[in-house]
Amino acid sequence: MSALPFATDGSVKERPAAGAEPAGPFDPPYDRLAELPRSVWLGALITSAGTREQRLVQSRDWLRALLAGALPDPALDFGEPEAAGPLRLLVGELGLPALARGVPTLAEQVLRTLLWHLDRLNDLQPRLARAAAIAQVAAEFREAWRIETAGLEDEFVLLRDLADGAHLHWDRLGGQLRSREWQTARRAADRLARMPALAELLQRLGRSEPRHGVAPRRAPRAGTGPRPVPLRPVETRIAGAPGELTGIRFAASLERMLPAEAALLCHPVGRRLWRARHAEGRLLAHDTEARLVDWRSDPEGAHRARADEAPPEPLGRGPIVLCLDTSGSMRGAPENIAKAVAIAALRAARAARRGCRLVAFGGPGELLERDLAGPGGLDALLELMGLAFDGGTDIQTPIERSLERVHEADWASADLVIVSDGEFGCVPATLARLDEARASLGLAVHGVLVGDRETMGMMEVCDQIHWVRDWRRQLDADEAAGARVETLLARPVHSKSLTALYFPNALSARAARHRGDGETGSR
Repeated sequence: MSALPFATDGSVKERPAAGAEPAGPFDPPYDRLAELPRSVWLGALITSAGTREQRLVQSRDWLRALLAGALPDPALDFGEPEAAGPLRLLVGELGLPALARGVPTLAEQVLRTLLWHLDRLNDLQPRLARAAAIAQVAAEFREAWRIETAGLEDEFVLLRDLADGAHLHWDRLGGQLRSREWQTARRAADRLARMPALAELLQRLGRSEPRHGVAPRRAPRAGTGPRPVPLRPVETRIAGAPGELTGIRFAASLERMLPAEAALLCHPVGRRLWRARHAEGRLLAHDTEARLVDWRSDPEGAHRARADEAPPEPLGRGPIVLCLDTSGSMRGAPENIAKAVAIAALRAARAARRGCRLVAFGGPGELLERDLAGPGGLDALLELMGLAFDGGTDIQTPIERSLERVHEADWASADLVIVSDGEFGCVPATLARLDEARASLGLAVHGVLVGDRETMGMMEVCDQIHWVRDWRRQLDADEAAGARVETLLARPVHSKSLTALYFPNALSARAARHRGDGETGSR
């Protein structure tokens, strides 16, 4: 028995001519549904405006225009120019094309809403005249989207930096943008704007392509010009000149006198003792030493250098493995900075289509590993924003997990970033594995120091340490209200290298690499 010659709307279907190609899974005009997402099928099929052919074709064109951030052409009126025209103008007035750019679920929601309001014209007539019905439909459309998009423009600026619009769901988006985690992300992004050095650091991490804006310096080939003469540093030390503190000695210098000697001036008998010591030059005073480095030509080095050897091109913009310390010592301002670094890492990764792996660590067994640049990156970021930093510090597990990751093909050109206050230590076996990855893969380990001094653990693990000097000032308003006055008024210390300055003999061979590094703090 042959199939009944009726379409789904009750009309008689035309039989295909002999020898004609089969229509496929749907007969015309329903074959055009294949070009539309399922979420708009119902509206495109049952809306009373125009014909099915018009609605199916023009729905596709509306979605394309909205996804491109443009207002659809006036000719796309679904066969209802009198009603569709005012609604189209409202779409532009409300800024919906700009919001829907690159966000398919929002573009589909705009189209579904427009088709639904066009269909309401039949419900309002003949109770209302056609002009009055169109005016009411337009007013309802405006009010519905005014409520939906209130404050959404500012949120979408940050949202597009953090998430791929193709993976956003409109039914969940409203709740996400009003959640406590999203508000934390907003504050972290605002805080990041005041720390441009951190954003710049994350832009250049990795080794996937030549560093943008950095030209390699190549040595001239033989016969093309004078051969450069290598230089060697010659250090000159001047005792007593302003510089590094080296100890305590007897002197008559008032500007270097210890506070304990100055206290004698407040005592009637001590004043006499002070005068006697000053006359004899036996006041306890700081001993200082200035170190001057002079670069001089090194003739022996010229024989070792090859004139035609060029240094490797600086590479950057590769994947990022981000290790965030979520221990209890990071609570407060350090926690806020760590979350700001996560925002910066995700922004940098999405802008250059790089990988970004988050490894958040606390005490033993407390490890959160997520792919921030993948389809679920926004959910992973909001999960991090909702975390309360607490517990101990286990650095072994996250570093070992990161090393496993960089040995994979997709992450072989990644660099490792550790954000911490440095209150940790690493066992020799893990340090040896880091050295092996440096030698075989070119791995670079960067540390973001959120504290007052470089610790032995951070100096041994990291190749470069970037200091957030004014970390105490990165408190939220509610945290600042309950903070102690001395915390709010505390001034940053003069140097992050306090360990190397006051305990130079305590440095291991690995940690001693950082002696003499310039201050690269983020202000």
